[in-house]
Amino acid sequence: MTKIDSMRRLLLEQLIQWKGGKGRKPLILKGTRQVGKTTLLHQFGKEYFSAVHALNFEKDLGLDKIFESNLDPKHIIKELEFYFQRTIDLE
Repeated sequence: MTKIDSMRRLLLEQLIQWKGGKGRKPLILKGTRQVGKTTLLHQFGKEYFSAVHALNFEKDLGLDKIFESNLDPKHIIKELEFYFQRTIDLE
């Protein structure tokens, strides 16, 4: 196993722990550009969730508007459901 494979496995295990945590908060993944963050999240989402809703504030400059007027989580979820045109399962 290469260092990259073992690092990917470690990160995936950390994501699995996050998923199993009670009262988990939304996931924000930060890191250097072009190291595989998005790929890792898409793989994790496909394997461990029925749906994935990824927000990329760099590619869609209008997303920030959802968070400007009202930070109530229920309001944000409704706005995101409208944005994605699908229901967001909170479980």
